[in-house]
Amino acid sequence: MTSSLQDAVERYVVERDAETSHVDEHARAVAVAALPLVRSLARRITLPDHPLATYRDLENAGMLGMLQALGSYDPDRGTPFASFAFGRIRGALVDFLRTIDCLSRDRRRRVAEASRTAEVLSQELGTEPRAAQVAGRLGVSVRSYNRLLGDAQQRFALSLYDGGDDRPTPLDVVASPDAEPADASAEAASTNGFVGALVGRLPEREQRIVHLYFFEGLTLREIAGEFHLTEARISQVLSKTLRTLRGQFETHRVAA
Repeated sequence: MTSSLQDAVERYVVERDAETSHVDEHARAVAVAALPLVRSLARRITLPDHPLATYRDLENAGMLGMLQALGSYDPDRGTPFASFAFGRIRGALVDFLRTIDCLSRDRRRRVAEASRTAEVLSQELGTEPRAAQVAGRLGVSVRSYNRLLGDAQQRFALSLYDGGDDRPTPLDVVASPDAEPADASAEAASTNGFVGALVGRLPEREQRIVHLYFFEGLTLREIAGEFHLTEARISQVLSKTLRTLRGQFETHRVAA
C-alpha cells in the first residue's frame, strides 16, 4: 500500500509542477491509493454517540486532510508521503470531532444518572452492583447501560490524547500509521482497563475530581463548590492530573 501510494503521489507531483492537464486524473489516483491509510486511521477512532459521527464522515474528513498534505508535499525532502500526510489526516479527524459534541448534554446527563445510580446501589448492597441491577434500577436494558458506561470511559480516555493546552478537552484516539491492525473491541477493553488502573493509583482527591468531571458530568464550578475551592484551582488540579496520566499512558503505549 505504502509503495503504491508513494508512486502515485510522485507521479502527481510531476504533473502538478508541470501544470499539465492530467493533474486531476493523478490526484484521483492518489486518493484511491491513500484510501486504505485514511480508512485505517479513521477506524481506530472510538466514535462518540452522535448522529454526525459515522466512519464515512470520518473518512471524508481524513481524505480532505490527505489532499491538503498532497498540495504541499515535496518528495525531494525525502519524507515518505504516508508519514508526511499522517499529521494532516490526524488533524482533520480531530477538527471534525471538535465540531460535534463528544457527548450531547442529554447524554452527559444520562451518564451522570447511571454513575449516581451505581454508587447508590453499591452503598445499599455493600458490594459492586452487577450491570443488570443498575440497568434495572435505571429502567433500561443492560445493553443500553453498557453503552452509557462506554460513553463515560470514552470521555475520559479520549482526553488522554490531548497534549495541547491545559484545558482538558476530549480528542480522538488515533494509532500510529505503523501500528499493526488489531481488533477494535479488544483494544478498547485493554485501554479502558489500563486507564482504570491509572486512575486507581491517584490520590483520593484527584480520583474524585476526575470521576466528577468525566463520569458524572459536573462542571468545574460545581466541583469547585463541592471542594470549597475556586474553579481555577480545580482546573489546575485536573490539568496536572491529566498531564501525569498522559505521560503514564504514553509510556504504556510505547512499551506495548
